[in-house]
Amino acid sequence: MAENNNRSEPGEDSRVSIEVAYARPDDYRILTVDVKEGTSVLDAARQSGMESIFSEIDWDSVKLGIFGKAVIRPADQAVKEGDRIEIYRPLIADPKEVRKKRAETAKLKKEAAAS
Repeated sequence: MAENNNRSEPGEDSRVSIEVAYARPDDYRILTVDVKEGTSVLDAARQSGMESIFSEIDWDSVKLGIFGKAVIRPADQAVKEGDRIEIYRPLIADPKEVRKKRAETAKLKKEAAAS
């Protein structure tokens, strides 16, 4: 049976190993971080130091997820061993509006081709 290296002796803080990921079109990073068991998703992401690599990260407004699923209250949810926290960039356009514009453009092209 494999030994769990994160298990602490009595009186020591238990730790868990997690990953923190951030990506933008030109670069990405996935950092491995060991944090105290019970650390919140937000605090674990902060402890990664990712903002020192990507200065645009704003911890006051950032959206976070774990394995592609949004975390609604990252300050209240604790990380678990092996979690991958994803730091999401803000949307530059409303997806609904983009779809409407695309549909309108396609309709106009279709009408122009039919004329």
